[in-house]
Amino acid sequence: MSSARFALLSLCSTLLLRAALGVNPFYHFCSTSNNFTAHGPYESNLNKLTSFLYTKTPSSGFGLGSIGQYPDQVYGLALCRGDVSPSDCKACVANAGAAIRRRCPRSKGAIMWYDECMFKYLDAEFFGQIDNANRFSFYNINNVSDPAAFNGEVRGLLTGLVEEAYSVSKLYATGEVGLEDKMKLYGLVQCTRDLSATKCKECLEGAIGKLPSCCDGKEGGRVLGGSCNVRYEIYPFVNV
Repeated sequence: MSSARFALLSLCSTLLLRAALGVNPFYHFCSTSNNFTAHGPYESNLNKLTSFLYTKTPSSGFGLGSIGQYPDQVYGLALCRGDVSPSDCKACVANAGAAIRRRCPRSKGAIMWYDECMFKYLDAEFFGQIDNANRFSFYNINNVSDPAAFNGEVRGLLTGLVEEAYSVSKLYATGEVGLEDKMKLYGLVQCTRDLSATKCKECLEGAIGKLPSCCDGKEGGRVLGGSCNVRYEIYPFVNV
């Protein structure tokens, strides 16, 4: 993945798509310049890393590792949403590991997001660094009646969750707040666990800062990146 490439894509989401999005990836990026040779040592290392992450990730919801030696060394990680069960995490990582190879068949770097997990690999070490090059947004097409007030509630909820998330080892937090007419607002923030607490907070604050440009006055929205993600909705979307 080129560090110079930045993408912020706005995609529409409706409640009718929620079931389908659970099994289909939201989005993916492939590196555009560095490709590996079919059946060569890099592909062999990538196969081993994919298998390792499939085994490692489900127990805690996060896995990372590297396989091989330069110039064929590959680095990767997988992250499952903090509320996802080990069995669902395992299934999601398996789907992502297979799908990313189909969509980026010779790329030395790629990243893919599902609703329940993220899968990423690269031919250079990226652990502990905030990935701002790979980021996109997703929003509900429905608008709220009072955008200014609603946006304030969103920012308040997510900002509070950031303070909670970066202070715990899982780097993950969810919460809710009551709105008018007995409605509730639900939020989630999460970082990959290779980040330090300080970098997690920085990443999440940057993601929240992108919400006004993608999701202003929308009933739901999220910003997903290679190191962290934030989401809000007016319906529950995590398992409790």
